[in-house]
Amino acid sequence: MNYRTINWDIESGVLTLTLNRPDKLNAFNSLMLSELLNALNQADQRDDVRAIIVTGAGKGFCSGADLSGGDESFEKMGTQESHRDGGGVLSLKIYNCQKPLIAAINGAAVGVGATMLLPMDIRIASETARFGFVFARRGIVPEACSSWFLPRVVGISKALQWSFSGRIFDANEALQSGLISEVVKQDVLLRKAKEIAKEIAQNTSAVSVALTRQMMWKMLGEQHPMAAHRIDSKGVFALGRSMDAREGVNSFLEKRSANFTDRVSSDMPDFYPWWEEPNF
Repeated sequence: MNYRTINWDIESGVLTLTLNRPDKLNAFNSLMLSELLNALNQADQRDDVRAIIVTGAGKGFCSGADLSGGDESFEKMGTQESHRDGGGVLSLKIYNCQKPLIAAINGAAVGVGATMLLPMDIRIASETARFGFVFARRGIVPEACSSWFLPRVVGISKALQWSFSGRIFDANEALQSGLISEVVKQDVLLRKAKEIAKEIAQNTSAVSVALTRQMMWKMLGEQHPMAAHRIDSKGVFALGRSMDAREGVNSFLEKRSANFTDRVSSDMPDFYPWWEEPNF
């Protein structure tokens, strides 16, 4: 893939997307948005992509929105009725993605660099990572749907504390608050992310993972566990008759590795998707 602000690399079913503006600490701009959206769409359509890693080139993960336009950076956004927050468009795409996403946070993740992490499934960071939901210090509000995601990830009190202060905090605080699941040394970060991704890619059913991802995320917005029971029941019934389910059981009984063949592109159950996508 030929991109200007990100790198695409696929190996053994694992796609690594690297934010690639290291001279700007991978600051987020409109081109990076369009290229990330394109890359995620491509990944969803390709059965050879089983898991996605997102990381940054150089010393930073993403330093936030590119503010090179100065104090007019937030004024070039159209009317209140027409403007859509670009970070939100990206977060919604990640939220609906059919492939699991692993964030390998190699440095500063600030502003949209922090909020884009929230709809990713697994977040690990190096010891040098720093985080900041700095919007109140820029005179704006949290974006990228983070007012929905952040309280669900770390709880309302911590989400508000970070958002009210806008301060930068380290990887240990992020770990203690549940924003990330692991802190590792910088030189092993990507290797660890690939180990997690390859465990998914090599040992699981692609259809099972895709459906599980949407079940977990979509149930966060439901009001009663009956909603989960309905979808669980449909999923167990549909996938229980699949080739992958037969292979999963037979491989277990025969004490061998499974060879799953069902594809996300063609073998998702008939009831998927079960939700109605809301309009902007």
